[in-house]
Amino acid sequence: MIMAAPERWDEACFSVPALRAMMASGLKTAVLCPENQADFWATLPDLTVIPIHAKAKSRLLAKEIAGNWQASLAWETGLAADVFQNASIPRRLGVDERKLKKQLTHPLAISATPLEHRVRHYLSAVETLGIPTGQPEYFAPADLGVDPVDGTVLLCPGSDFGPSHEWPIERWVELAKKLITSGLRVTVASIGTGRGLGKILSDNLGKSAESFHAEPLDQALPVLAGQSLVISADGSLPHLASHAGATCVVLFGPNDPAWKRPLGKRHASVRRHVECSPCLLPKCPLDLRCQKELDTGRVWQAVLEKLR
Repeated sequence: MIMAAPERWDEACFSVPALRAMMASGLKTAVLCPENQADFWATLPDLTVIPIHAKAKSRLLAKEIAGNWQASLAWETGLAADVFQNASIPRRLGVDERKLKKQLTHPLAISATPLEHRVRHYLSAVETLGIPTGQPEYFAPADLGVDPVDGTVLLCPGSDFGPSHEWPIERWVELAKKLITSGLRVTVASIGTGRGLGKILSDNLGKSAESFHAEPLDQALPVLAGQSLVISADGSLPHLASHAGATCVVLFGPNDPAWKRPLGKRHASVRRHVECSPCLLPKCPLDLRCQKELDTGRVWQAVLEKLR
């Protein structure tokens, strides 16, 4: 079975338990993924990783894999689904979605209930194949061989999901100074997209905090694994930190933690629920009250509970 990796980082993380279940069933398994995800998927032992280079052509890729796989699994339309079709893989499975099903031989009807965590989307597909998915080890962090260093905290104020997912920078400054005053070693992560809040926070803190540019994200995994706590805006980074084994406190705004919190019971989600949430919008058309009404005290309390 060759699986197409979801292109979004959060979705890629949510698909890991389903992929592990397929591997545990005895299926020879591979993942076809964007090149920038290769290091992420390589953290799963015994998985064959086939990276798609940025300028790759569907028909050339199809020739490379043709005849090697009896079944494929696609979650969305895109280059990977095109490759599976052009390679004439005999059993092309995937989500029963209007555009994607044209490229499939076996659409999978996946049911969902309200506020069901997104991981169920992927597990349900695998369960329709008769593969059990309930083993705890399918949901465990990757073993990167990196232990967290006591007293280290990484802050990521920026989000690649859009500005509505970002807490006000002055609150981040206040939180960071409380952590530093408490004797914790603070690192500020910046990401390659967004409004540059990581750099703004780092500049504000000066030499009292370290700086880390978390790009590309998959190569940031060892640094994330070495943190005793990651405090982050809702974005791709906390999902990768969770995969790396870090404990996360995630600040949610327009998104819903019941649906898209990082995998694992060790994490905390902090949220100010308002009348218009969850809107899921990258930019707020109103007054961003879900972020502005989330006070530092609530976040600090969640952080203290995880530091104990």
